[in-house]
Amino acid sequence: MSAPLVWINGEAGGSLSPLDRGLHFGDGLFETIACLGGRPRFLGLHLKRLSLGCARLGLPAPGLERLSAAIKNAAAPLERAIVKLLVTRGPALQRGYAWGEEQGTWLVIRYPWPQEDPALARSGVRVRTAATRLGENPALAGLKHCNRLEQILARNEDRSNEADEALMLSHSGNLVSGTMTNVFLVSGPPQAPRLSTPEVAQCGVAGIMRRVVLREAVREGIPASESVLHPVDLDGASEVFLTNARIGIWPVRSIDGRALAVGPVTRRLQERLEPLLGAAGADG
Repeated sequence: MSAPLVWINGEAGGSLSPLDRGLHFGDGLFETIACLGGRPRFLGLHLKRLSLGCARLGLPAPGLERLSAAIKNAAAPLERAIVKLLVTRGPALQRGYAWGEEQGTWLVIRYPWPQEDPALARSGVRVRTAATRLGENPALAGLKHCNRLEQILARNEDRSNEADEALMLSHSGNLVSGTMTNVFLVSGPPQAPRLSTPEVAQCGVAGIMRRVVLREAVREGIPASESVLHPVDLDGASEVFLTNARIGIWPVRSIDGRALAVGPVTRRLQERLEPLLGAAGADG
């Protein structure tokens, strides 16, 4: 696998200050963008979420047109790539937590698309419930900020476990997400299924693919909502699936060893998303 390529403030290679607040405090945001046929997928949605996050955190955001051009330039040479965009508050002007008039730093990193097992999208994935829980903080809820320590701990709790993903609960015991995914539950009678995903008002990330699935479910005639969900709701779900910007939809075939069927609603939504996830539908 080839090494990632990095641009810092638009300069290939570039240099990152050891005083950058993103390095010291996680004082920043990031986006992970799947790119196909040289085109970033759902770029507008990614930049909108980044812009909203910068406004909420008071980050000095670079111009969106400049970011868009840099991301497209990074994606263009390859048929498949993952482009990561990071925006931080920049090198600290003083020691400590208080910020001043920092100028901000932005990085674009292009990674090769990782090897994937296509069976995961067909047959489904195995998930476990993580012991590590997510702290609740409405000020940060929904944002893809640069502190992912909770997810790192949850992901690495049991390296011998063969699960493909771990589901995370909040400190209040509500179902929130996977470590790198959002989670959806299908309930109701087969003739009138309903789709729900945990709300992210207290913690969790408002994922781009989560937003697309909610939108496309409604267009498909499937009622969809963001709700307060609990682990017991997993027991009552007829189908469960996971989403993120790279994988699209992964059906869940087992949770903590309990088998689940890969059902018709999951398949309908996979089929509906298929044209949006290819190169021709990259702007979604």
